Amino acid sequence: MATIPTPPFHGPALHSQRLAIFAAIVRAGSISAAATQLGCGKSVVSRQLARLELELGARLILRSTRRLALTEIGALVLQQAQQIEQALERIADITDQYQQQVRGLLRVSCSIAGRRPLVPLLAEFAALYPQVKVSLQLEDRLVDLIEDQIDVAIRTSNLVDSTLVARKLADNVTVMVAAPAYLARAGTPATPQDLRAHACLLYTNGGKVYDEWTFIGDAGPYVVRVDGPLQINDGGSLVTAAAAGAGILRIPQVLAREELARGELVPVLAAYRVPPAPASYAVYPARDFLPLKTVAFVEFLQRRMGGAS
Repeated sequence: MATIPTPPFHGPALHSQRLAIFAAIVRAGSISAAATQLGCGKSVVSRQLARLELELGARLILRSTRRLALTEIGALVLQQAQQIEQALERIADITDQYQQQVRGLLRVSCSIAGRRPLVPLLAEFAALYPQVKVSLQLEDRLVDLIEDQIDVAIRTSNLVDSTLVARKLADNVTVMVAAPAYLARAGTPATPQDLRAHACLLYTNGGKVYDEWTFIGDAGPYVVRVDGPLQINDGGSLVTAAAAGAGILRIPQVLAREELARGELVPVLAAYRVPPAPASYAVYPARDFLPLKTVAFVEFLQRRMGGAS
C-alpha cells in the first residue's frame, strides 16, 4: 500500500478547509461544479487544491479535459478528507444546537460575601433551565475569567479590563444593623461618634481590617474609627454574628435582608447618611458569539436583582 509522504510544510498550513474543498471537487466531478456547489469562484477552488497538493508534496488528482481521476495517494487522502467533512458538519450541528438551547456547564464566580444572595438565585435558574449545570466558585481574589474558564463573574469592583463586558445588576445600599438583644444590653447609639463605645463587627480581607466607617455630613464625608470583638472575611458570617447579638454591623442591605424582615436585626443610626456599597455587576469575556447559557443567566440576574444594563 502506498504511503503519504511527509509534507514539506507543517502545522496549521494543512488546513481542514482545503481538505473539505478537495472532497467537494471529487464529489462534484470537476473544479467548476465544486465551485458552483460551494458558492465561490473556480479560481479559488483551483488555488486551494494546488495549495493542498503543495503542502502534501503529492499529486492528488489527475486532470484531463473531460474528467478528474484520483491518484493512489489522492484516494487515501480522500478518506481522511471525508471524515473531516463529516466532523465539520457535526461541529456545525452542535454549535447550532447550543445557540438555540440554554444548556451546558455554566461556570460562575463570585466573592465569598456575595454567595448569600446569589446561591438561591442559582437554584432558581437551574430549575428554570434543567439542561444547564451550574458550577459556582467562591473566590475573594479577582479571578482571570479567560484563564480560569469562567463564563460569568459577579463583581462589586470597577471594571478595568477592556476585554470584559459588565452588565449592572443592582445598586447596593449600606445599612448599620444590630440585634435587639444587643441594643437592650449595650444601649442604642445616638450619633456615629457613639460607635466608639460599642462592639462593632468588622469585615477583613487580604490582611486589611475595614475599621473606618464613613458618614456623610453637611460639610462632607467624615470617618469614625471603630473596634470590636470579631473580624471576619465573610459578610454572611458577620450577619449571623450580628443576629446572635455580638455587636453592631455595617453591611450591604442585601446581605441582611432576611434577618431585617424577621426582626432579628434592626437598623441603627438610620437618620445618618452613609455612602452606598459598590454596585453589583455581571462580568463576562467579550466575544462575538456569546453562549446562550450566558445570555440567559445574565438576563435572569438582571430581572431578579432589579438592575439595569
